[in-house]
Amino acid sequence: MASAAEQLAANFNVGSFAKATELKKRIWFTLGALIVYRLGTYIPVPGVDATVMGQLLAQHQGGILGMFNMFTGGALGRMTVFALNIMPYISASIIVQLMSTAVPSLEALKKEGEQGRKKLNQYTRYLTVLIALFQAYGIAVGLENVHSAAGAAVVHPGMFFLLSCVTTLVGGTMFLMWLGEQITARGVGNGISLIIFAGIVANLPHALASLFQLGYTGALSPFFVLLFLVLAALTIMFIVFMEQAQRRVVIQYPKRQMGQRMFGGDTTHMPLKVNTAGVIPPIFASSVLLIPVTIAGFMNGKSLPGWLSFLGQELGQGQPLYMLFYAAMIVFFSYFYAAVTFNPTETADNLRKQGGFIPGVRPGASTASYFDKILTRLTTIGAAYMVAVCLLPQILISHYNVPFYFGGTSLIIIVSVTIDTVTQIQSHLVAHQYQGLMRKSRGGRKQRIIRR
Repeated sequence: MASAAEQLAANFNVGSFAKATELKKRIWFTLGALIVYRLGTYIPVPGVDATVMGQLLAQHQGGILGMFNMFTGGALGRMTVFALNIMPYISASIIVQLMSTAVPSLEALKKEGEQGRKKLNQYTRYLTVLIALFQAYGIAVGLENVHSAAGAAVVHPGMFFLLSCVTTLVGGTMFLMWLGEQITARGVGNGISLIIFAGIVANLPHALASLFQLGYTGALSPFFVLLFLVLAALTIMFIVFMEQAQRRVVIQYPKRQMGQRMFGGDTTHMPLKVNTAGVIPPIFASSVLLIPVTIAGFMNGKSLPGWLSFLGQELGQGQPLYMLFYAAMIVFFSYFYAAVTFNPTETADNLRKQGGFIPGVRPGASTASYFDKILTRLTTIGAAYMVAVCLLPQILISHYNVPFYFGGTSLIIIVSVTIDTVTQIQSHLVAHQYQGLMRKSRGGRKQRIIRR
């Protein structure tokens, strides 16, 4: 039987959406913030020749630098103020979450509720600044060593350029971090995910044009282009299915007698998603693999240690070592994020305190072990799904030069963020309809009281 929320969601119409004034304000705020972000991806860093940067990215567009340029919405290729994008914040978030499971003081903050969460967010911001400073300085130093047929990437190298470049890139990252938090608080959806989503979607028309151009010039056969589009559609359908797949654990509450009335005895379920980690594993795996390749790419093979040159070559797009490391990072971060977001022992303890139990499983340690076994199986399936979706398209990309925007990572981000945003919009609409029903109910009671 459908719940009341599901019944309300099924009865939505244009009229109910038009009356949701608060939701419309949130949507307009989100769109305005994303437009500001896109405008910032065209503000260049002072002192950098955009032509040389375009040539550099053209040389490495088949590698992981091209993937990072996709995440930044083309800001890296144009070397703009948002060239670092939001990646330092994502790295800092994962590091803080990892430390919160290993450091007792941070673990205690995590259990303090809203105040503890605010402190952890503040630590994440501080760490974001440090990571952004390190990455911005590395990029600035690397840019001074980049030369091409069009000339040097930096017009006037020196201390002033290093200072201005680092300040600009770090400032751009901090602004995006603030903008993402504002979208989450005052808009619709997760702000950080929407910023990455907007960068990918903004370049989709260009990617489609490039794909059709390859078919028009004969580089790809028209049949292959059609087949690839069909495979992309099937992949999207598979991603939607896996992102919504869940394991429902039955929870039962015993009956309790209070006075002469019986309460409880309800049976509900606890939904556990197959892909608990969402889009975090492929994004963070890409950022980890980006470190040696970025240095090797910007240094252009000059004055590099032998091991770094080897990594820069072997971690190229489509290389076996790249595939192996990328798959290993996705699996690792899938299990790590699942362990961070879901604590079987704590969940079992809370369930026991509320009087709930799983039929056939004893409360306490047995319930925690049961949750752990289910979570391990689901995480294994989710990790295998992400590895397959992220790596199988890489074969087509590396062998047929298909644009990155049709890769598995970008499709997972687009589908996951879309589902999450639509779900939040539905939640706002459900809340609005409930508020309308409550106001009508209060108005009816007032009228009956006045008549009496």
